[in-house]
Amino acid sequence: MDKKDYAEWYLEAVEAAGLSDKRYPIKGMNVWTPYGWKIMSLIDAGTRAEMDATGHDEVRFPLLIPETEFKKEADHIKGFDSEVYWVTHAGENELDVRLVVRPTSETAMYPMFSLWVRSHQDLPLKVYQIVNTFRYETKQTRPFIRVREIHFFEAHTCHADEEDAQRQIEEDLGILERVMRRLCLPYHLLKRTDWDKFPGAHYTVGIDTVMPNGRTLQLGSVHHYRDNFSIPYDITYEGADGKHRHVHQTTYGMSERLLGAIVSVHGDDSGIVLPPAVAPFQAVIVPIPKKGGADEVMDAALGLEAVLREAGIRVKLDARDERPGNKYYYWEARGVPIRLEIGARDIENGVVTFARRDTGEKGTMAADSVVGGVELLMEAISESMREKAWEFQRASVVDIADMGDLPESIVRFGWCGSEGCGLEFEETTELKMLGTPYPGEEYDGKCLVCGKPTKTAAYAARTM
Repeated sequence: MDKKDYAEWYLEAVEAAGLSDKRYPIKGMNVWTPYGWKIMSLIDAGTRAEMDATGHDEVRFPLLIPETEFKKEADHIKGFDSEVYWVTHAGENELDVRLVVRPTSETAMYPMFSLWVRSHQDLPLKVYQIVNTFRYETKQTRPFIRVREIHFFEAHTCHADEEDAQRQIEEDLGILERVMRRLCLPYHLLKRTDWDKFPGAHYTVGIDTVMPNGRTLQLGSVHHYRDNFSIPYDITYEGADGKHRHVHQTTYGMSERLLGAIVSVHGDDSGIVLPPAVAPFQAVIVPIPKKGGADEVMDAALGLEAVLREAGIRVKLDARDERPGNKYYYWEARGVPIRLEIGARDIENGVVTFARRDTGEKGTMAADSVVGGVELLMEAISESMREKAWEFQRASVVDIADMGDLPESIVRFGWCGSEGCGLEFEETTELKMLGTPYPGEEYDGKCLVCGKPTKTAAYAARTM
């Protein structure tokens, strides 16, 4: 595998790691294989822990949404009407009301929110779910990055006023920071332009990371709705003063693109490299048998496995009848953070040999302190992966002074904020305006299009 040819490398890396099977007979609806699903489940577990710790309750809404509810928010349906799947029949019976297969859940949840919220004492309402959504993707599909059945996390909240909803946005961004730290993923927070924000939103903050080919991948987004949804869905509460008001709402969503980003950002020519926090196996043990001493080596390997498992480390003993070199290749392709080798000489010297997947560094650690040694290694690996990824992300931002020959990276430039200049920039360069930094950054220059002085920087890129 050669990562310089990113498009081909990505597909090869996903297949070599056994993360997904694309042979299911519906394009863009792939099968989650056991190893890929374990990684995604660990990502979900970290997200759940963060949401539960911040007072969110997990819910599960139905997959199907009546067309009558879907159409209540005109801007919303305008954004999704070309992407949704429709259910029109039940058996041979034509339905009197068509059903939408969930593309996202605002129009499913909010009719229920209007029943759940009655008083100011019901606020804030903070719920989330981890479900599949369905959108008819017309571009070339790619595992985890561009699919038609999407594994999706979404949080929805209701608040008494705009200020409390804004506080929720800031809490969401704190949750995001902690989740992305576990995944060792860098990101830009960019407030989308008015013509690119989520349909029905007051504003949208996109979460973007840079791929090896210089293009950006949107991993998720945070939306402030004000009362744009609560008015058509009649979500009101009675205040302490006895007056009824519409709630203000927010959402925060991320998808299986997180796994696609992990593969892309951290992988190398040998395959994927997994952050320890979401690796199904944080360490793999490879016995190095010696003629006449195989039983002793296997006993030591079994003992090492038991010690690590007892300490809560996810460990795998590879006892297959294969050459050690074949096992190295197998587990490198699957991105296991640490390989532990144990042979007769290691036993004699009271050590365990280790190899780091991220750097290839090899060394030994004392057998009687192997738990602490592995834990320290995992911390070092996580920090190293995080720093390397952020270094690439920062280096991928290039300031430009004209719309001529543009680099394969994120570009930054002055923007007056007008839609006319923004659309002209996109038409001229064929780049997508990602928006302006959230919450903002210092900038002093001129609009790249009209030349007016501006204190606003805008970011743009070719996107995945």
